[in-house]
Amino acid sequence: MTSMLAQVTEVSDNVLAKAACRIDHEGYYPLDILTKFAQAGAFGAHLDRNGARFDIAIDAMRAISRNCGSTGFLTWCHDVCGLYMEQSGNPALMGEALDKHIRGDTFGGTALSNPMKTFAGIEKMLLRAKKVPGGYLVSGALPWVSHIAPGQYCGAIASVYRDDETASHEIMFLLRCTPEVVLRQCPEFSGMEGTSTWGVRLENYFVGEDSLIADPAKPFIARIRAAFILLQTGIAAGVAQGSIDSMREVEPLLGHVNQYLDNRPDQLQFEFEELTKRIMKLAQNPYDGSTDYLLDVLDVRAHGAEFVLRATQSSLMHQGARGYLMSSAPQRRIREAHFVAIVTPAIKHLRSEMARLSRQEMPA
Repeated sequence: MTSMLAQVTEVSDNVLAKAACRIDHEGYYPLDILTKFAQAGAFGAHLDRNGARFDIAIDAMRAISRNCGSTGFLTWCHDVCGLYMEQSGNPALMGEALDKHIRGDTFGGTALSNPMKTFAGIEKMLLRAKKVPGGYLVSGALPWVSHIAPGQYCGAIASVYRDDETASHEIMFLLRCTPEVVLRQCPEFSGMEGTSTWGVRLENYFVGEDSLIADPAKPFIARIRAAFILLQTGIAAGVAQGSIDSMREVEPLLGHVNQYLDNRPDQLQFEFEELTKRIMKLAQNPYDGSTDYLLDVLDVRAHGAEFVLRATQSSLMHQGARGYLMSSAPQRRIREAHFVAIVTPAIKHLRSEMARLSRQEMPA
């Protein structure tokens, strides 16, 4: 695993860093670079077949996000899709299909933003399913799904409706972007344009047993939810560390005046190390089903989002005018940090869930 991290870091520093501006400004989708990360072994450490080393997977994501938050997010999308496939228990998804996914022969993301918000009472489920012989027919539309393209795939969830239009349960399935799946261009975002994010529309899309991840879906989501959220901390960690790097870059030139700013690099580095210790401790038991564990994961995810917002802001302040250039890394990281703060689960979603779980734990 040490060799894998060294190879991932080398690709990140020598290849990804040079492409970060193109990814950010031109919306370049770096599948070629993701393939290099796959060849280095970046996408399988967290899987049970490799010892469920979530700490290593998060560290690899950190090394990638340190140079490009968009690619770090794509890494997370790919990692959680692999997680769905392996944890499904479906032989059709766990064998050669998963092998190809880990090797980067194929790519897939996740369409769980709407379902996660639905289970938290924030939104309504946007995909509807109907039971038919051999599987389900799914219809509906999702506004944005990342790390997909024609020929790729993602994990998705739909509510199953009876003939009387009442919902019975939910299914989770691998949505393959075949020609019958309509991909629609999203409005231009302020950042993360290189993540191949599309609107998705389905009309009587058939889901067979070979594509089912979970039926019913809720118990499966309850089991993997903490792991899903914990993996995201690698993005915040990498963007934050990159911000501290940028602050140190200008110390020889601007340290004499930057000393009067708050959130100096040594202070942020200390906070970063403390945050990393919390993350790595939680990474030892990613499937701990206790409420206390989930609360700790939600809290560290929120802490990471809040910390990266502060670190990126401080980085720009330390760099001054050069950090305000549209082509600068500090300017890009500010927008990446905003994404970390709003991507599902957003800070407000995390706080809402923590409040709900805390109320359940309080004595009557």
